[in-house]
Amino acid sequence: MYLTRFRINPARRGARHLLTSPQAIHAAVLAGFADPPPPGAGQPRTLWRLDGSGHHQLLYIVSPTEPDLTHLVEQAGWPTTETWQTRRYSHFLAKLHTGQRWAFRLTANPVRNGRLPHRATTQRVGHVTVQQQQQWLLDRAGRAGFQVTTTGAGQPDLTVHRRHTHTFHRGQQQVTLRMATYDGQLEVTDPDALRTTLSAGLGHAKAYGCGLLTLAHPS
Repeated sequence: MYLTRFRINPARRGARHLLTSPQAIHAAVLAGFADPPPPGAGQPRTLWRLDGSGHHQLLYIVSPTEPDLTHLVEQAGWPTTETWQTRRYSHFLAKLHTGQRWAFRLTANPVRNGRLPHRATTQRVGHVTVQQQQQWLLDRAGRAGFQVTTTGAGQPDLTVHRRHTHTFHRGQQQVTLRMATYDGQLEVTDPDALRTTLSAGLGHAKAYGCGLLTLAHPS
């Protein structure tokens, strides 16, 4: 596995197009691999996430093979001064063990299966409130190999922000994604399950910038 960080130059026309289109970023990310691995349930896959705001925009990619992002540098980067950084992720994953504590970030698509009025079938419905979106992650943490730690007041050490709804067309179909970014602190409870989460993603809409969980040393 590999972890890549790419800095986007938002002043460029190509970058502005990418920043407003999850489909365009998905296609650009996959174009960085000669043979993109097919996604499979629970299997390592290519994940990506946008971080930052304004002039500071970063694209993070986790992938089974090392990417070549030359095309992205030419389209949306700094061709003469900066390229991208890729590090082996497998070494980090191998060192995970029970009881470790990490700061984490995740952009996700918190949804539930629900039935809309006048519909006989169920479909995914996005959670709306901060409390619902927070509970969505807490309900999945155990299966994902971690628990969210608590503050001194006994509350989850978890912040939900950058909450927005993204609507776009995929062919003739309109797609609506409710997205939220989670920052917090976690403790590893099942290293193997957490390795799967870090390499295969968490939740739905992984092709559109959701599901990539990253860890960092607590500040």
